[in-house]
Amino acid sequence: MSLKSFAAKIFAGIVAKKTAKWVNNPLGTQEKVFTSLLSQAKDTVFGKDHNFSEIHSHEDFVKHVPIRDYEELKAYVERVVAGESDILWPEKPAYFAKTSGTTSGAKYIPITKESIKYQVEASRNAILNYIHETGKADFVDGKMIFLQGSPIMKEKNGIKIGRLSGISAHYVPNYLQKNRLPSWETNCLEDWDTKVNEVVKETVDQDMTIIAGIPSWVQTYFEKLNTTTGKKVGDLFKNFELFIYGGVNYEPYRSKFENLIGRRVASIELFPASEGFFAYQDSQTEKGMLLLLNSGIFYEFVKSDEFFVDNPKRLTLKDVELGVNYVMIISTNAGLWGYNLGDTIQFISVNPYKIIVSGRIKHFISAFGEHVIGKEVEEAMKQAIEETDARINEFTVAPQINPEGKELPYHEWFIEFEQLPSDPEKFSQILDTSLQQQNSYYFDLIKGKILQPLKITQIKKDGFQGYMKSIGKLGGQNKVQRLSNDRNVADGLREFKI
Repeated sequence: MSLKSFAAKIFAGIVAKKTAKWVNNPLGTQEKVFTSLLSQAKDTVFGKDHNFSEIHSHEDFVKHVPIRDYEELKAYVERVVAGESDILWPEKPAYFAKTSGTTSGAKYIPITKESIKYQVEASRNAILNYIHETGKADFVDGKMIFLQGSPIMKEKNGIKIGRLSGISAHYVPNYLQKNRLPSWETNCLEDWDTKVNEVVKETVDQDMTIIAGIPSWVQTYFEKLNTTTGKKVGDLFKNFELFIYGGVNYEPYRSKFENLIGRRVASIELFPASEGFFAYQDSQTEKGMLLLLNSGIFYEFVKSDEFFVDNPKRLTLKDVELGVNYVMIISTNAGLWGYNLGDTIQFISVNPYKIIVSGRIKHFISAFGEHVIGKEVEEAMKQAIEETDARINEFTVAPQINPEGKELPYHEWFIEFEQLPSDPEKFSQILDTSLQQQNSYYFDLIKGKILQPLKITQIKKDGFQGYMKSIGKLGGQNKVQRLSNDRNVADGLREFKI
């Protein structure tokens, strides 16, 4: 055992003890975060506008601070972008994470010196937790790659602007710098295809032990390695120990990954965003991610099926129930208040509080009142893959409301297969049956012959990459929208159909 791996085990034990303290006092921990956030921000413009000095309870907070999404908070953000201080949080933020907006172009998410500290700690602690749980630490001596956006940043009014993954690249600790790949020059490349090719060149003969990134883009890297060498990833990197991912569910990709790697490797799921780092997988034997309650974020939850009514009830941690779909609302030490993140989650444990990401509140199919969510289509795909010999690269789902002729409407699944199922009809049937079993509304629509069973449209090899490139979102943190309530993505995929 090397000195570095020995030290990592000791450090992992220390962090585990600190984590246990707040895990064992979840409600008290959140109350402290709540009080601290209000105290620190009471003299900001937002704090004065919303009477923070008069807020002494969650009930007061609900009265004074409405739920907002980015567009509704934008007037405050624009003042920060213009260079004003003490608007949403004391002083100016250290960074803006620039992301793609849905209705008004770019979004500028503030990241403060307080919030970036917790972002970095959470990434580190996810790995340390794995070391503490498994006792494995030798992989810290190998090479590590984090497929991410360019670390090059611009500056405006004294605030640096970049992508979250690029900002995070500046916080890799010194003791890991010599282990980290790719090179700074390669990491700065903007063109995704060029970048992946350079990453392959720099890593193909290295002792890679940790590989991290969004599954769909790591898959591209693995495929390039396979094409270049003719070898499985696991044969190239014999000490490849850990795959770290976030952004999308890994399960639809798992069989393809295991085929590319040649064996199963351990994985850790993360739940990071520009707005904060919310959870990480804390067990290799249990499902779900540990909700981070001591990271400068106060959480509220609104039931998804009540979210679009007037004044929906806002719950705190003590009121949540298992298996209910919630919209997650956050208030943070980056100056986001009553902020609708857009993600939906479900609790699978309340001792400790562990969650799964179930989808996006705006990404669902309810063209016929079925309200199908991301978790349901991903579970259906997982089941179909497990019960057949199919392997997929990517998929998305959209409603077909006006089919030709006298056909009934249906859900159209656009799938890029790595390996076609030997029995396509069985594959489709498993998908549809699984969705009916998970969603009673969908079941009733099929049974009542309002909808016909789903149909599959095959997408050509690398078709989803072609689509993402066509809309300027190839690589980095971008990911394919899993499902939608309109035909926008479906129409964009037309030229990539088989």
